Amino acid sequence: MNGELLSILEAIERDKGIDREILIQAVESALATAAKKSVGASEEQDVAVTIDRKTGRLSVISDNQEIRSIDFSRIAAQTAKQVIIQKIREAERDVVFAEFQGRVGDIVTGAVHRFERGDIIVELGRAEAIVPRSERIPHEEYHQGDCLQGYVLEVRKTARGPSIVLSRTHEGFIRGLFALEVPEIAEGIVDVKGIAREAGDRTKIAVASSDDKVDCVGACVGMRGTRVKNIVRELHGEKIDIIRWHDDIKEFIAASLSPAKISEIQATPTSKQAVVLVDDDQLSLAIGKKGQNVRLASKLTGWQLEIKSKGQLAAGESALQNLPGVGPAMHERLKEAGITTVPQLAAMTMEQLCAIKGVGEKTAQKMLEAAQTAMTQAPASADAAPPVEEAPAGDGAAAPETSEPLATDAGEPSETLEQTETPPTDTPKE
Repeated sequence: MNGELLSILEAIERDKGIDREILIQAVESALATAAKKSVGASEEQDVAVTIDRKTGRLSVISDNQEIRSIDFSRIAAQTAKQVIIQKIREAERDVVFAEFQGRVGDIVTGAVHRFERGDIIVELGRAEAIVPRSERIPHEEYHQGDCLQGYVLEVRKTARGPSIVLSRTHEGFIRGLFALEVPEIAEGIVDVKGIAREAGDRTKIAVASSDDKVDCVGACVGMRGTRVKNIVRELHGEKIDIIRWHDDIKEFIAASLSPAKISEIQATPTSKQAVVLVDDDQLSLAIGKKGQNVRLASKLTGWQLEIKSKGQLAAGESALQNLPGVGPAMHERLKEAGITTVPQLAAMTMEQLCAIKGVGEKTAQKMLEAAQTAMTQAPASADAAPPVEEAPAGDGAAAPETSEPLATDAGEPSETLEQTETPPTDTPKE
């Protein structure tokens, strides 16, 4: 009997991963409770049960005396059974919690088990995880039994056991997928510098290489785009722009706004603001559909970006020069400070204007009042960017809506991995 007890505990240890000592202590605690009821001991009386770790022999001690023989009642035996089951369940929950607590930030794979109020319950072996509706990629659909990958966002203890929360919208999910697909990232040769994402639609990822012999963009794209295509397939068609990281912020901003061609960048490092100048035919492409391109580029670079066409800039500078108190010399000083339009001047404070070299308090007050008056009289500023409409394919007015990701390098327009085929045009016969 004693040997059978140790064998059973060893089998539980192998199956559930619970330490053998924890199991023995659970059995000792349960048997002590049952023995106390069987011998009719009072609440103050101490009854202890010990199990020999080598032979499995049971010893029951009460008031420093060993009880040679004891008969457990049916109720006492049932109580001992419930205590053992409860202790094993708690130990198993602790093991699962410790296992996944160390995997926060990793990518895990499981099978869709069921659905609860819009949330997906994923089976991860001996544990279950939840993918909340807010952490799902829009328009994704799953069925019971489907394979699902997720980013371990959070692991917390609850009364019902460990709660494992997975996310498919987190930026770390993109980072993890690239680490799985690109060995150079897993080995540390290629470093992911930043990620800007709008889940289900588009992602921009900046990468850099620590080895001059390894092209970071080419490593992420893979031979004929195989690596990035696998990631796009996992994301159900989400577009990915792979951008080379640059220490020069102007080059990095130009690369992040690809596929638009940038003419000039006026950067203000102190406030991390930049005015990006483009040709008139590149304005809508730089802004992107519903402002998505410039929004993602701003998030990726950490700078506040303002896109202007050359025509808008000329009109804005002309309006600024016509303000009272803004002569040619003052206009140059304002331009050096990054102020080129009336709305920018109206948004300044007295302290900021007085900090500009050559601007006194009276002059600052005069310019600020004139700019605010001009803004009041003309609420529809000439500097405001025109509404961006989705241009028809081939016009270059919006980000190309292809099913393949973009690879951007050194600020040049990105190229699709598979170009959209254009229908051949009929040549008139002579």
